[in-house]
Amino acid sequence: QVQVVESGGGTAQPGGSLRLSCAVSGTTYKINVIGGWYRQAPGAQRELVAALFSGGATNIASSVKGRFTISRDNAKNMLYLQMDSLKAEDTAIYYCKRQLWQQGWGMSDYWGQGTQVTVSS
Repeated sequence: QVQVVESGGGTAQPGGSLRLSCAVSGTTYKINVIGGWYRQAPGAQRELVAALFSGGATNIASSVKGRFTISRDNAKNMLYLQMDSLKAEDTAIYYCKRQLWQQGWGMSDYWGQGTQVTVSS
């Protein structure tokens, strides 16, 4: 059974930094295709923040480009989001999504439970 768990959220001041981590387990016989970070602010729709494809290409939202960096550690099955120069509008619940492929099953999406990020002075 695949489990996705985020960590690293919390409160930071404007201009500060936080690093989110996403661990995934239960991936035997599955291939990590895409790892992504999404966020949802109160009253807003969930939106893509950053995605990292298996080949190394990235897709970064324009609102965070130049401030946030997505990376991974394949050996540890970890996905990271380094968030620098934080702004109040970055306040949201951040979710990790892993898209895994398995022969005979195709592609499946797995979401974490979310971690709160609050940017406030």
